[in-house]
Amino acid sequence: MSGAATGGLRHRASAAAQREPDAGSSSAARPALSVIVRARDEAASIGRCLQLIGAQRTPGRAVEVIVVDSGSRDGTVAIARAQGARVITIPKREFTFGGALNLGGASARGEIIIALSAHAFAPDAGWLERMAGWFSDPRVACACGERRGPDGAALRASLRQDIVLARRAPRWGYSNGAGAFRAQLWRGRQFRADLSGCEDKEWALHWLARGYVCVIDPALCVEHDHTRDSLASTYVRARREAAGYAAFLAPEPHGPRALAREWWSERGWHSSSARARCSPRRAARLLGAYAGRRATGG
Repeated sequence: MSGAATGGLRHRASAAAQREPDAGSSSAARPALSVIVRARDEAASIGRCLQLIGAQRTPGRAVEVIVVDSGSRDGTVAIARAQGARVITIPKREFTFGGALNLGGASARGEIIIALSAHAFAPDAGWLERMAGWFSDPRVACACGERRGPDGAALRASLRQDIVLARRAPRWGYSNGAGAFRAQLWRGRQFRADLSGCEDKEWALHWLARGYVCVIDPALCVEHDHTRDSLASTYVRARREAAGYAAFLAPEPHGPRALAREWWSERGWHSSSARARCSPRRAARLLGAYAGRRATGG
Protein backbone atom coordinates (compact mmCIF):
# COMPACT_ATOMS: atom_id res chain seq x y z
CA MET A 1 0.00 0.00 0.00
CA SER A 2 1.34 3.44 -0.92
CA GLY A 3 2.20 6.12 1.64
CA ALA A 4 -0.30 8.44 -0.07
CA ALA A 5 -3.13 5.95 0.36
CA THR A 6 -2.31 5.38 4.03
CA GLY A 7 -2.11 9.11 4.54
CA GLY A 8 -5.59 9.50 3.00
CA LEU A 9 -7.13 7.20 5.57
CA ARG A 10 -5.29 8.95 8.39
CA HIS A 11 -6.49 12.35 7.18
CA ARG A 12 -10.14 11.29 6.96
CA ALA A 13 -10.08 9.77 10.43
CA SER A 14 -7.97 12.42 12.17
CA ALA A 15 -10.82 14.84 12.85
CA ALA A 16 -11.99 12.60 15.70
CA ALA A 17 -8.65 12.74 17.59
CA GLN A 18 -8.60 14.36 21.02
CA ARG A 19 -6.24 14.57 24.00
CA GLU A 20 -5.49 11.21 25.63
CA PRO A 21 -7.70 10.75 28.73
CA ASP A 22 -6.47 9.30 32.01
CA ALA A 23 -7.52 5.92 33.38
CA GLY A 24 -10.42 6.22 35.78
CA SER A 25 -12.57 8.66 33.78
CA SER A 26 -16.23 7.64 33.83
CA SER A 27 -18.77 7.21 31.05
CA ALA A 28 -22.55 7.60 30.98
CA ALA A 29 -24.84 4.77 32.02
CA ARG A 30 -26.15 2.48 29.25
CA PRO A 31 -23.85 3.96 26.60
CA ALA A 32 -24.75 3.61 22.94
CA LEU A 33 -22.99 0.98 20.83
CA SER A 34 -21.48 1.19 17.34
CA VAL A 35 -20.66 -2.04 15.52
CA ILE A 36 -18.03 -1.66 12.77
CA VAL A 37 -17.65 -4.50 10.28
CA ARG A 38 -14.69 -4.47 7.87
CA ALA A 39 -15.48 -6.38 4.70
CA ARG A 40 -14.37 -7.26 1.21
CA ASP A 41 -16.13 -9.92 -0.90
CA GLU A 42 -18.00 -11.32 2.12
CA ALA A 43 -21.36 -11.96 0.46
CA ALA A 44 -21.36 -15.56 1.68
CA SER A 45 -21.23 -14.56 5.34
CA ILE A 46 -22.06 -10.91 5.97
CA GLY A 47 -25.82 -11.45 5.79
CA ARG A 48 -25.74 -13.94 8.65
CA CYS A 49 -23.28 -11.78 10.59
CA LEU A 50 -25.55 -8.73 10.41
CA GLN A 51 -28.74 -10.71 11.07
CA LEU A 52 -27.25 -11.96 14.33
CA ILE A 53 -26.28 -8.42 15.32
CA GLY A 54 -29.80 -7.24 14.49
CA ALA A 55 -31.22 -9.91 16.82
CA GLN A 56 -29.19 -8.73 19.84
CA ARG A 57 -31.06 -7.70 22.99
CA THR A 58 -29.58 -4.47 24.33
CA PRO A 59 -32.26 -2.88 26.56
CA GLY A 60 -31.81 0.86 26.91
CA ARG A 61 -28.99 1.06 24.40
CA ALA A 62 -28.97 2.48 20.89
CA VAL A 63 -27.06 0.28 18.41
CA GLU A 64 -25.80 1.33 14.98
CA VAL A 65 -24.02 -0.83 12.41
CA ILE A 66 -21.35 0.53 10.07
CA VAL A 67 -19.78 -1.56 7.31
CA VAL A 68 -16.45 -0.40 5.86
CA ASP A 69 -16.15 -2.11 2.48
CA SER A 70 -12.86 -2.15 0.59
CA GLY A 71 -13.82 -2.86 -3.00
CA SER A 72 -16.22 -5.80 -2.86
CA ARG A 73 -17.31 -7.23 -6.20
CA ASP A 74 -19.76 -9.88 -5.01
CA GLY A 75 -22.80 -8.07 -3.62
CA THR A 76 -21.46 -7.50 -0.10
CA VAL A 77 -22.45 -3.82 -0.15
CA ALA A 78 -26.02 -4.52 -1.33
CA ILE A 79 -26.49 -7.19 1.35
CA ALA A 80 -25.19 -4.87 4.07
CA ARG A 81 -27.49 -2.04 3.02
CA ALA A 82 -30.47 -4.39 2.84
CA GLN A 83 -29.72 -5.33 6.47
CA GLY A 84 -29.87 -1.67 7.47
CA ALA A 85 -26.15 -1.03 7.85
CA ARG A 86 -24.56 2.28 7.01
CA VAL A 87 -21.89 1.50 4.38
CA ILE A 88 -18.64 3.36 3.83
CA THR A 89 -16.69 2.34 0.74
CA ILE A 90 -12.97 2.70 0.06
CA PRO A 91 -10.80 1.40 -2.80
CA LYS A 92 -9.04 -1.87 -2.17
CA ARG A 93 -5.65 -0.16 -2.51
CA GLU A 94 -6.41 2.11 0.48
CA PHE A 95 -7.23 -0.72 2.88
CA THR A 96 -5.32 -1.44 6.04
CA PHE A 97 -6.90 -3.07 9.09
CA GLY A 98 -6.27 -0.10 11.34
CA GLY A 99 -7.07 2.50 8.71
CA ALA A 100 -10.44 0.99 7.82
CA LEU A 101 -11.42 0.75 11.48
CA ASN A 102 -10.36 4.36 12.06
CA LEU A 103 -12.53 5.44 9.14
CA GLY A 104 -15.54 3.63 10.58
CA GLY A 105 -14.79 5.02 14.03
CA ALA A 106 -14.79 8.58 12.71
CA SER A 107 -18.43 8.06 11.68
CA ALA A 108 -19.48 6.17 14.81
CA ARG A 109 -21.78 7.73 17.38
CA GLY A 110 -21.48 5.06 20.08
CA GLU A 111 -19.45 5.38 23.27
CA ILE A 112 -18.47 1.73 22.95
CA ILE A 113 -17.30 0.52 19.54
CA ILE A 114 -17.46 -3.15 18.61
CA ALA A 115 -15.12 -4.33 15.84
CA LEU A 116 -16.42 -7.44 14.14
CA SER A 117 -15.18 -9.55 11.26
CA ALA A 118 -17.75 -10.07 8.50
CA HIS A 119 -17.33 -13.82 9.00
CA ALA A 120 -17.67 -13.74 12.80
CA PHE A 121 -21.02 -14.78 14.24
CA ALA A 122 -22.47 -13.82 17.62
CA PRO A 123 -23.31 -16.96 19.64
CA ASP A 124 -26.60 -15.70 21.11
CA ALA A 125 -28.78 -12.61 21.52
CA GLY A 126 -27.02 -11.50 24.70
CA TRP A 127 -23.51 -11.26 23.27
CA LEU A 128 -23.44 -7.49 22.71
CA GLU A 129 -24.87 -6.78 26.14
CA ARG A 130 -22.29 -9.03 27.80
CA MET A 131 -19.55 -7.26 25.88
CA ALA A 132 -20.83 -3.79 26.76
CA GLY A 133 -21.32 -4.69 30.40
CA TRP A 134 -17.58 -4.80 31.05
CA PHE A 135 -17.29 -1.10 30.23
CA SER A 136 -19.18 -0.08 33.36
CA ASP A 137 -15.70 -0.30 34.88
CA PRO A 138 -13.93 2.89 33.73
CA ARG A 139 -10.55 1.13 33.76
CA VAL A 140 -11.55 -1.24 30.95
CA ALA A 141 -10.10 -0.07 27.63
CA CYS A 142 -11.16 -3.06 25.55
CA ALA A 143 -12.68 -6.54 25.79
CA CYS A 144 -12.90 -9.66 23.68
CA GLY A 145 -13.39 -13.40 23.87
CA GLU A 146 -10.73 -16.10 23.98
CA ARG A 147 -10.92 -19.81 24.75
CA ARG A 148 -7.32 -20.23 25.93
CA GLY A 149 -5.13 -18.24 28.24
CA PRO A 150 -1.63 -16.94 27.53
CA ASP A 151 -0.18 -20.26 28.70
CA GLY A 152 -2.32 -22.25 26.26
CA ALA A 153 -4.55 -23.75 28.97
CA ALA A 154 -8.32 -23.55 28.66
CA LEU A 155 -9.64 -20.22 29.92
CA ARG A 156 -12.55 -20.97 32.27
CA ALA A 157 -13.25 -17.50 33.63
CA SER A 158 -12.69 -13.89 32.64
CA LEU A 159 -9.18 -12.48 32.97
CA ARG A 160 -8.09 -8.86 33.29
CA GLN A 161 -4.94 -8.36 31.27
CA ASP A 162 -2.78 -5.55 32.63
CA ILE A 163 0.52 -4.30 31.30
CA VAL A 164 2.51 -6.83 33.36
CA LEU A 165 0.66 -9.77 31.84
CA ALA A 166 0.73 -8.20 28.38
CA ARG A 167 4.49 -7.81 28.46
CA ARG A 168 4.89 -11.45 29.43
CA ALA A 169 2.72 -12.59 26.50
CA PRO A 170 2.45 -9.65 24.05
CA ARG A 171 1.05 -11.77 21.21
CA TRP A 172 -1.95 -12.83 23.30
CA GLY A 173 -4.84 -10.51 24.08
CA TYR A 174 -7.22 -8.08 22.47
CA SER A 175 -8.55 -8.81 18.97
CA ASN A 176 -10.51 -6.61 16.57
CA GLY A 177 -11.89 -9.80 14.98
CA ALA A 178 -14.67 -9.64 17.58
CA GLY A 179 -13.88 -7.15 20.31
CA ALA A 180 -14.96 -3.85 21.80
CA PHE A 181 -13.04 -0.73 22.72
CA ARG A 182 -13.84 2.56 24.44
CA ALA A 183 -14.51 5.28 21.86
CA GLN A 184 -13.10 8.00 24.12
CA LEU A 185 -9.74 6.25 24.18
CA TRP A 186 -9.79 5.61 20.45
CA ARG A 187 -10.36 9.34 19.85
CA GLY A 188 -7.32 10.04 21.98
CA ARG A 189 -5.17 7.55 20.11
CA GLN A 190 -6.35 5.74 17.00
CA PHE A 191 -5.23 2.42 15.55
CA ARG A 192 -2.02 2.51 13.59
CA ALA A 193 -2.94 2.58 9.91
CA ASP A 194 0.59 1.70 8.80
CA LEU A 195 0.63 -1.81 10.29
CA SER A 196 0.03 -4.83 8.08
CA GLY A 197 -1.78 -6.48 10.99
CA CYS A 198 -1.95 -6.68 14.80
CA GLU A 199 -3.13 -3.09 15.12
CA ASP A 200 -5.40 -4.37 17.90
CA LYS A 201 -2.55 -5.72 20.06
CA GLU A 202 -0.48 -2.57 19.54
CA TRP A 203 -3.40 -0.27 20.50
CA ALA A 204 -4.19 -2.31 23.60
CA LEU A 205 -0.55 -2.24 24.73
CA HIS A 206 -0.59 1.54 24.44
CA TRP A 207 -3.50 1.86 26.86
CA LEU A 208 -2.45 -0.93 29.21
CA ALA A 209 0.82 0.95 29.69
CA ARG A 210 -1.30 3.88 30.91
CA GLY A 211 -3.14 1.99 33.61
CA TYR A 212 -6.09 0.49 31.74
CA VAL A 213 -6.94 -3.20 31.44
CA CYS A 214 -8.23 -5.50 28.72
CA VAL A 215 -10.89 -8.03 29.68
CA ILE A 216 -10.53 -11.44 28.05
CA ASP A 217 -13.68 -13.46 28.67
CA PRO A 218 -14.54 -16.89 27.17
CA ALA A 219 -18.21 -15.85 27.39
CA LEU A 220 -17.47 -13.28 24.66
CA CYS A 221 -16.21 -15.84 22.12
CA VAL A 222 -17.88 -15.89 18.72
CA GLU A 223 -17.97 -18.38 15.88
CA HIS A 224 -14.90 -17.28 13.95
CA ASP A 225 -12.88 -20.13 12.53
CA HIS A 226 -9.79 -19.98 10.32
CA THR A 227 -8.80 -23.62 10.79
CA ARG A 228 -10.34 -24.52 7.42
CA ASP A 229 -8.55 -21.78 5.51
CA SER A 230 -6.34 -22.78 2.61
CA LEU A 231 -2.63 -23.24 3.20
CA ALA A 232 -1.98 -20.13 1.11
CA SER A 233 -4.34 -18.05 3.27
CA THR A 234 -2.74 -19.42 6.44
CA TYR A 235 0.72 -18.48 5.14
CA VAL A 236 -0.37 -14.95 4.14
CA ARG A 237 -2.07 -14.29 7.50
CA ALA A 238 0.98 -15.47 9.45
CA ARG A 239 3.32 -13.39 7.31
CA ARG A 240 1.15 -10.30 7.73
CA GLU A 241 0.89 -10.71 11.50
CA ALA A 242 4.61 -11.34 11.95
CA ALA A 243 5.39 -8.18 10.00
CA GLY A 244 2.89 -6.26 12.14
CA TYR A 245 4.38 -7.50 15.40
CA ALA A 246 7.88 -6.67 14.20
CA ALA A 247 6.86 -3.01 13.96
CA PHE A 248 6.24 -2.63 17.71
CA LEU A 249 7.65 -5.64 19.59
CA ALA A 250 11.23 -6.65 20.33
CA PRO A 251 12.83 -8.62 17.47
CA GLU A 252 12.60 -12.41 17.51
CA PRO A 253 15.23 -14.81 16.16
CA HIS A 254 14.36 -15.34 12.51
CA GLY A 255 17.14 -17.37 10.88
CA PRO A 256 16.78 -20.89 9.48
CA ARG A 257 17.96 -22.43 12.75
CA ALA A 258 15.32 -20.56 14.73
CA LEU A 259 12.68 -21.75 12.27
CA ALA A 260 13.87 -25.35 12.60
CA ARG A 261 13.83 -25.15 16.42
CA GLU A 262 10.30 -23.76 16.40
CA TRP A 263 9.07 -26.45 14.00
CA TRP A 264 10.65 -29.18 16.14
CA SER A 265 9.67 -27.95 19.60
CA GLU A 266 6.47 -25.88 19.43
CA ARG A 267 3.39 -28.10 19.72
CA GLY A 268 0.62 -25.48 19.82
CA TRP A 269 -2.83 -27.01 20.22
CA HIS A 270 -1.78 -30.36 18.77
CA SER A 271 -2.10 -33.43 21.00
CA SER A 272 1.49 -34.51 20.38
CA SER A 273 4.74 -33.17 18.98
CA ALA A 274 4.59 -35.73 16.17
CA ARG A 275 1.17 -34.48 15.04
CA ALA A 276 2.39 -30.91 15.18
CA ARG A 277 5.44 -31.65 13.03
CA CYS A 278 3.28 -33.40 10.43
CA SER A 279 0.66 -30.64 10.21
CA PRO A 280 0.76 -28.83 6.82
CA ARG A 281 -1.26 -25.93 8.21
CA ARG A 282 1.23 -25.44 11.04
CA ALA A 283 4.07 -25.59 8.51
CA ALA A 284 2.37 -22.88 6.44
CA ARG A 285 1.94 -20.74 9.55
CA LEU A 286 5.57 -21.14 10.63
CA LEU A 287 6.87 -20.39 7.13
CA GLY A 288 4.63 -17.33 6.87
CA ALA A 289 5.82 -15.98 10.21
CA TYR A 290 9.42 -16.68 9.19
CA ALA A 291 8.93 -14.75 5.95
CA GLY A 292 7.28 -11.84 7.77
CA ARG A 293 10.12 -11.54 10.27
CA ARG A 294 12.75 -11.81 7.54
CA ALA A 295 11.05 -9.15 5.42
CA THR A 296 11.10 -6.64 8.27
CA GLY A 297 14.39 -7.67 9.81
CA GLY A 298 12.51 -8.37 13.08
